[in-house]
Amino acid sequence: MSPKISPTLHQEKKPGWIKVRLPSNPVFFSTKFLLEGLKLHTVCESAQCPNRWECWSGGTATFMIAGEHCTRACGFCAVKTAKPLPLEEDEPQRVAEAVRRLRLTHVVITAVARDDLPDGGAGHFAKTIQAIREMDDSIVIEVLTPDFNNRDSSLHTVLDAGPDVFNHNIETVERLTPLVRSRARYSRSLEVLRKAHEYSPHIMTKSGIMLGLGEREEEVIKTFYDLYESGVRILTVGQYLRPSPRHLPVVEYVPPEKFEFLKDIALQIGFEYVASGPLVRSSYHAADTNPVGRRRPDRNACSENGNV
Repeated sequence: MSPKISPTLHQEKKPGWIKVRLPSNPVFFSTKFLLEGLKLHTVCESAQCPNRWECWSGGTATFMIAGEHCTRACGFCAVKTAKPLPLEEDEPQRVAEAVRRLRLTHVVITAVARDDLPDGGAGHFAKTIQAIREMDDSIVIEVLTPDFNNRDSSLHTVLDAGPDVFNHNIETVERLTPLVRSRARYSRSLEVLRKAHEYSPHIMTKSGIMLGLGEREEEVIKTFYDLYESGVRILTVGQYLRPSPRHLPVVEYVPPEKFEFLKDIALQIGFEYVASGPLVRSSYHAADTNPVGRRRPDRNACSENGNV
């Protein structure tokens, strides 16, 4: 039986440390118009990321390929669950064009889960990576993928395309996974990360977890150890924020000092880079936290998913 979280625990009023800046920079609107003109989806909007004002004002965005309809219905995520449309063959080239116009040096590519496709959308990831590489091979490319149902061929398709960072989020602790990620498996996510690390050890492996869903401290630390032992070396830790009343309630707003404490624990475990804070998301300021030798630190990548 799946664990349950009582809606009565949801704190409607957010604490003072959960603050989001509204758009005022004209670059925000030019970025928005550019993406709309190229008919591209971003997880920034689809997943209601709280940092999209900041990132778009800086001229950056995280691209969400393979459509805006997800085949899964996770309890935390604002992305629509519906029957997906066919893949758009020219989307990889449109993403590359957006990267060129935004003059990005570190780009994050994510996607909805496409369990309707034989390869889970892996080939579309690969084509997008290739299109960006053909446009400018110096760009650091980070991918944030679904689990592809632990299909080796799909995982290899993405890794063989040569991303610099491979990210797959664990999202929550093992006990809460059946509630938070209905069709995912904690052990399966760890296996995907382990396989990615072993198949392409030169590619940095990354994962992220949300807090505030009812997890216990010892469970979070155990998850850190599980991720590290699976080859993950970049870790993000952020606060879960409820996208709508239909989604899981927030059990706790974790104070900033707790995020700092957990960051110290993660660094002691051995993670090379850790981003931990209430508004941290898995690709927030990604260029600052990814130890990729050829990255250029003058640009940042925005957040990838509705939460972490």
